[in-house]
Amino acid sequence: MTDTSVPSHERREDTAGGRSAGSQSRRSRSAWLFARDLVIIFVIALLASVLIKTFLVRSFYIPSGSMENTLQVDDRILVNQLEPNLIPITRGDVVVFKDPGGWLMPTVEQPKNPLAAAVDWVLEGVGLAADDANDHLIKRVIGLPGDHVVCCNALGQMEVNDIPLDENSYLKLPDGVSAVSQEPFDITVPADSLWVMGDNRYNSADSRFNQDKPGKGFVPEANVVGRAVLVTWPIDHWGWLDNHGSVFNGIPSREETAEPLSAPSSPASSSSSAGVVAAPALPGAGR
Repeated sequence: MTDTSVPSHERREDTAGGRSAGSQSRRSRSAWLFARDLVIIFVIALLASVLIKTFLVRSFYIPSGSMENTLQVDDRILVNQLEPNLIPITRGDVVVFKDPGGWLMPTVEQPKNPLAAAVDWVLEGVGLAADDANDHLIKRVIGLPGDHVVCCNALGQMEVNDIPLDENSYLKLPDGVSAVSQEPFDITVPADSLWVMGDNRYNSADSRFNQDKPGKGFVPEANVVGRAVLVTWPIDHWGWLDNHGSVFNGIPSREETAEPLSAPSSPASSSSSAGVVAAPALPGAGR
């Protein structure tokens, strides 16, 4: 009988070739699976960042000194967007809000230093960079709907519902000045609105100086983006933002306020502006 079997050395070569082909196939499959997993992880991370930015937090940078010394020029902040939709606004909260109309002048974005630009790039990658928006501002809430806010009493203090406020813990005033506002005012906050003021009281174009605008100086609660909760940059400014709630202790709630809603007083004279600017994926705030 004729031997038709393959010589032993040829069988060994064939076996080796089979192993090589199988190894290459496994490597190709592993590479494909790795690439697929990377795409899935990227998509999930992208969706998560969009959800975070849309519903939870946003980042802004501060372009002006209207909130000194609480916030400095070029600070980066995180804003909790659950307030006011799920968490009510309280007096003393530092809030970022959309321009109610005419508060801000058109601005030209200033170039960032390389380090700040790199930080913004990283934050943008995870959905926390500031938006290039120039229509946001940041101020401290002084009056809630129904509140009667007056300035100034004999001691130079502001009063909310006849309760004087000791604002020394956060105000920046010129040397030798005790009055917390250079302009007197007497207003009652309308429903669904806020009266807001900057901490750098003599250099803040806030509610006092926008009473001649369509909103009469009040900020609609619907315009509030959220409450500033954290300074993220620079490192030496890092820290949680205090709303100094103790300053407003003892003030009757808006439900207890008997003061009827009334029209605002005549407009005050203008002052320097101070808004908020969104960082590349983090909106800004602070005129």
